Amino acid sequence: MVQNLVEKIVQRFSVGLAGGHVVRAGDYVTVRPRHVMTHDNTAAVMEKFEGLGTPSFDDPAQPVFTLDHNIQDTGEANLAKYAAIEGFAKKHGVVFHGAGRGIGHQVMVEEGYAWPGTLVVASDSHSNMYGGLGALGTPVVRTDAAALWATGETWWQVPPVARVTLTGSLGSGVSGKDVIVALCGLYGDDEVLNHAVEFTGPGVAGLGVDDRLTIANMTTEWGALAGVFPCDEVTLGWLRGRIGTGVRITAEAVADLETSILEPDSDAHYAVLLEMDLGSVEPTVCGPDSVKVARPVSEVGDIAVQKAYLLSCTNARSGDLAAAAAALGGKGVADGVEFYVAAASDRIQAEAEESGDWQALLDAGARPLPPGCGPCIGLGVGLLEDGEVGISATNRNFKGRMGSRDAQAYLASPAVVAASAVAGRICAPEGPGGGAGGALEPHISRPAAAPREASAVEILDGFPATIEGELVLLDADNLNTDGIYPGTFTYREDVSPQEMAEVAFQNYDPDFGSVARTGDILVGGFSFGCGSSREQAATCLAHFGIPLVVAGSFSATYKRNAFNNGFPLLDCPDLVAALREAAGGDGRPTVRTGLGAVVDFAAGEIRVGEAAHPFAPLGPTAQRLVIAGGLEALVRSGQ
Repeated sequence: MVQNLVEKIVQRFSVGLAGGHVVRAGDYVTVRPRHVMTHDNTAAVMEKFEGLGTPSFDDPAQPVFTLDHNIQDTGEANLAKYAAIEGFAKKHGVVFHGAGRGIGHQVMVEEGYAWPGTLVVASDSHSNMYGGLGALGTPVVRTDAAALWATGETWWQVPPVARVTLTGSLGSGVSGKDVIVALCGLYGDDEVLNHAVEFTGPGVAGLGVDDRLTIANMTTEWGALAGVFPCDEVTLGWLRGRIGTGVRITAEAVADLETSILEPDSDAHYAVLLEMDLGSVEPTVCGPDSVKVARPVSEVGDIAVQKAYLLSCTNARSGDLAAAAAALGGKGVADGVEFYVAAASDRIQAEAEESGDWQALLDAGARPLPPGCGPCIGLGVGLLEDGEVGISATNRNFKGRMGSRDAQAYLASPAVVAASAVAGRICAPEGPGGGAGGALEPHISRPAAAPREASAVEILDGFPATIEGELVLLDADNLNTDGIYPGTFTYREDVSPQEMAEVAFQNYDPDFGSVARTGDILVGGFSFGCGSSREQAATCLAHFGIPLVVAGSFSATYKRNAFNNGFPLLDCPDLVAALREAAGGDGRPTVRTGLGAVVDFAAGEIRVGEAAHPFAPLGPTAQRLVIAGGLEALVRSGQ
């Protein structure tokens, strides 16, 4: 059976597959990633790991610890936390990169931990960045990281895969940052939400690895779980140029890679097909306060800025610093503007110092910060204050993320950030820049779903073959975790299971508790469980007596939290559409449909009367999580 690139990588890193099983989107699989990175949150994962009762790591070479988030904090508490992480790493023989080495994702790339054709995860949402080198990089939650330390394995549901075909070539002064910001705006209606994205097409060859890393990094903000570029001659050339500079980048490793490059099959299936003409991309800015409001810099108007930022895992590599230095045009930072610069790693800063780019930035008035995250995540000096406007080469401009909620943040390329710092207003560098002409136009198609081979699913002992109940429709898309479980209860440790059940959906429908009953099968809309990550949004439903939730689609984080607590979810857009036609649209947030349903896990279908609605089967990986009562319990059981 044909596979796309994502499916092929997952196939390579899956364990315990039934003989002859070909991995496809929708499958729940057990995976053994090549590496798992944790940063400052290593301390929180350490607590979860200790709770598992596992005395040692399954494979000490698999984890990588990097300290990068709060490195400007030299207070006693933070230094003690850092020392505890370092001591824990030494105790278990884990690789440790201390504060000042660089941002963890950049370290993963520089040291060769992220490698083409491999699965590499991190307990951080920007692990997507590894896709710039052809790795399948995707985030995991802290419970997963602890389980990986203990067993070397965790679970993953293979997401639907989108293909983005890039044509043409970038014009002068246009970068990978402009490409991904333009993509976020051009396809801003959740076209790739919770998908993995494969980039392909003749335009890819004209993109350097730094541009690819930037694009892959910000597929996170686009809504994707991963963004993967092919491993091609550009990738191999980049690796050859760094032989000996990273622990995993050796001549032997590169030579071996050349004989084992994975490529998608020419007739592989994709859930959605998108296109972009790189020649039509101009220097682009997005914001304020959203990555999906994007427009060419030439159309922004006269917007004064008070702060400018050239830093982060997105755009603080050598090429970025060089582009910013060139964009200064020998001028200094405008009066009233603070310009902050931090390299993505100490190695990159050394390269920029050797080239003269670092000094050019400092001479212009830039304020240096240590290699790390800093203002990008609202930590350290230089945060936005009330009423200020910032222009940043980072990846997120959510309200309040970089400082005051009463400030505004825009995102752009390093060249635009530097030019704006000099001009005191948002602008592109002087001189020609942009594409060859023509406005960007969306091109999107959705192929028919690939048929799944009919086959009975083995039901493990302890897992129900069927679940029966009345369908209760929650007719809303984007029903977020605040709507499911109130924030006022989230950080209280004294809430009993009964109280958790009583406040379920309180913010969505205060009458939910009097409408729904124990044993009901809930059916939600699309992107169910989006928003903040809170495990109680899943566990409160289990405490209520709901056996499972069916939805058109789920937030990936919500799905991980649900299965990690042994609570099953099913994606079945066919059933959602049928119920909306039959029972929706009357204005009530919670609707008892009066329809009984049989969820047949062996057949992979939900039967309602004479109709059968198919869903991707729950294989042994998902079943074991439910039987055990969640991932931590599964690890403790030793199964």
